[in-house]
Amino acid sequence: MAGRKSDFTLTKLDDLFTTQAQRDEEQLSKIRDIPLELIDDFPDHPFKVRDDEDMMQLVESVKERGVITPATVRQKEDGRYELVSGHRRKRACELAGFETLRSEIVDLNRDEATILMVESNFQRSEILPSEKAFAYKMRLEAMKRQGETTDLTSRPVGNKLSVTQVADEVGDSERQIHRYVRLTNLVPELLEFVDEGRIKMRPAVELSYLDEDCQRDVVDEIDLNDATPSHDQTIRMRKLFNEGNLTTEAIHAVMSEEKPNQKEKIVLRGDRVRQLIPKNIPVSQTEDFVCKALEYYNKFLRNRAERDSR
Repeated sequence: MAGRKSDFTLTKLDDLFTTQAQRDEEQLSKIRDIPLELIDDFPDHPFKVRDDEDMMQLVESVKERGVITPATVRQKEDGRYELVSGHRRKRACELAGFETLRSEIVDLNRDEATILMVESNFQRSEILPSEKAFAYKMRLEAMKRQGETTDLTSRPVGNKLSVTQVADEVGDSERQIHRYVRLTNLVPELLEFVDEGRIKMRPAVELSYLDEDCQRDVVDEIDLNDATPSHDQTIRMRKLFNEGNLTTEAIHAVMSEEKPNQKEKIVLRGDRVRQLIPKNIPVSQTEDFVCKALEYYNKFLRNRAERDSR
């Protein structure tokens, strides 16, 4: 039986001398209605609270049934409270005209509160890349301060327990977590493009290695050309940056290139076109026939325009 893990756990000393009813009562004593004006948002909270349709539904639910699941707060030294989880519930209460938020008061230090804040918000159905990026960074930094070892901006070397632990819990790979954390080095404009889906993850990661001035030059080029860089273009810009050759002119030259996916395409329905082509014209000559037909039609339009102008 060697190597078999035991499921036996020791009962806490307090539990030996208290009943379940007493423990439940003690837990309830930590839940109270706290004035909204005394509750501060979590510092640098990475998750956005939007007044969207989902929020309006939550407001109606709060009006009808109140806050079913209490928010989580911790008391600060100045007597005020810091919101750990429940930022959407707090906003819903504000919009519903409530003056208090039903909350559970927990005894946590800042790092423990950070980890709990990230874990609770990862239960949301939709999370933006920027939200994940800063959430991962905050949690990994908190775990690092608690004694874990991690390198936040490069691939893990050796046994990086915190990244491995987070990867196991959230479902993203360690490589993907490091990519998300890299996004925190982007200027706000580029990060917004990532959230909007205009810039994909891998090109965004390459851009994160550029300094702020170069990134802002990239933003200017995106606005000028109304086109975002491809992965290949971002790789080349990063290489030029590492070599000390990524000037404003170099960024313009790279970004001005026409990418294959940006070339204008004309799509013709084959069945419709084929109906207009004589049956004796082989499929291999279809393009030539269509081009000649267009040439004759353009000539016809020019002649008609000349007649109409007389």
